Amino acid sequence: MSSERSEPMRESESVELKKSLAELKQGLISMVAILNKHGGGELWFGVAPNGNVVGLDANEKTLRDVSQTIGSHIEPRIYPHIELAQLGGKSCLHITFSGQEMPYFAYGRTYMRVADEDRQLTARELENIILHKHKEAMRWDNEPCDAEALSLDGLDTAKIRRFVERAGLTWDTAENALDKLELRKSGKLLNAAKLFFATEQPLQLRCAVFATTSSSTIIDRHDFDGDILELIEEAQKYILKNIHIGMRLEGLYRVDVPEISMAALREAIINAFCHRDYRDPDYIHVAIFKNRVEIRNPGGLYDGLTMEEMRQGNVSRRRNPLIADLFRRIQMVEGWGRGMPLILENAPSVQFRQIAGLFIASFERPSFVEDIAQGEVDTKGKTVGKTVGKTGLTDREKKLCDLVRQHPTITQPEMADQLGLTERGVRYLTDKLQKQGVLTRLIGRKSGHWEIIDTEKGGRGEV
Repeated sequence: MSSERSEPMRESESVELKKSLAELKQGLISMVAILNKHGGGELWFGVAPNGNVVGLDANEKTLRDVSQTIGSHIEPRIYPHIELAQLGGKSCLHITFSGQEMPYFAYGRTYMRVADEDRQLTARELENIILHKHKEAMRWDNEPCDAEALSLDGLDTAKIRRFVERAGLTWDTAENALDKLELRKSGKLLNAAKLFFATEQPLQLRCAVFATTSSSTIIDRHDFDGDILELIEEAQKYILKNIHIGMRLEGLYRVDVPEISMAALREAIINAFCHRDYRDPDYIHVAIFKNRVEIRNPGGLYDGLTMEEMRQGNVSRRRNPLIADLFRRIQMVEGWGRGMPLILENAPSVQFRQIAGLFIASFERPSFVEDIAQGEVDTKGKTVGKTVGKTGLTDREKKLCDLVRQHPTITQPEMADQLGLTERGVRYLTDKLQKQGVLTRLIGRKSGHWEIIDTEKGGRGEV
């Protein structure tokens, strides 16, 4: 029998109080509810729910009977500690219990603790508990490779050593390095090791350039084979090869400036390889269109993450945490959900969407925006009709001037909708017309409006 307990008793999410053993069945249900919520707790018999100690008659046989009832009606089996305790000079039964094999069932049903109540779980809630329980075991990157398909002899020791040195770890042997990187379990290689270090090329990347804004005509296609780090570099080089590169001078030196931020593109490429669903046999694709670059990977947002939460950043749901940790070790990703803010900071117009099990990051190409701002683009991607009449304005510019003349307070998003352009394309046009002295923006105390100021080019009257 345990020693006297002096502090007052009260029910909570992990403590349940019962007046007598007549409530044993309900007590077992409470144990299961607490186990499923907290993994352990306490159950007292001889104490009323309000904390008043009423005591009970109990002996060693009582303890054995309670133990047998718990063993018969709670699954998976638990091994609680059952004892007689003194509270306020009265004898009570005290049960402490714990377990990590959720979900637990009492009398064939499962429950969850909510405040001090036991709520029976729905089928969907039970499914979520089971999925959460097995999530670690179900992770592809954490599964052992087929020993016949890949052994230590199938890994490139030079790759392992380069990685270890890049990660700032001490090199001794390949086996010890793999253990330090947690890429072996019970002596077996894990799938993540294959992606990074296999001698035979474990992955394929598919890249293509299209002639227009659709996938109807391919003008270049290339499939790359390699490990995960090699393919990240290949994806980046392929994009750089097939988009426009500008330049700026820094002192006496020329610096290349891609039309899309490579910091944003590289982060999106790494995310595609880091978060893709490796159980899906599809490939990561890089698709370069006239108006955009798309990076596509099999597998949508993971573990209930929404688009809104993803765009806010500082939150991460990792489908492949072991792969993500390997990237973190070599400073290719951070562990703080900073990837998405980095992309948005460097490419604010990026669009994300999920289609048919694919996650797609789409980056707008400014070169195409400039093309359509300077002239019409037909359905085959060709630029036509660059200037119109004596005014020297393009069709787009003339239509924009018409809109301004008819609706001086029109906003740029409304212009974009009317003209069939992106907001970035409209900004290009309005900036250009303002520099040419055709258009101006007047700001009042409460609102602003547009005004055409060059009567020869834009005309205050007919445009």
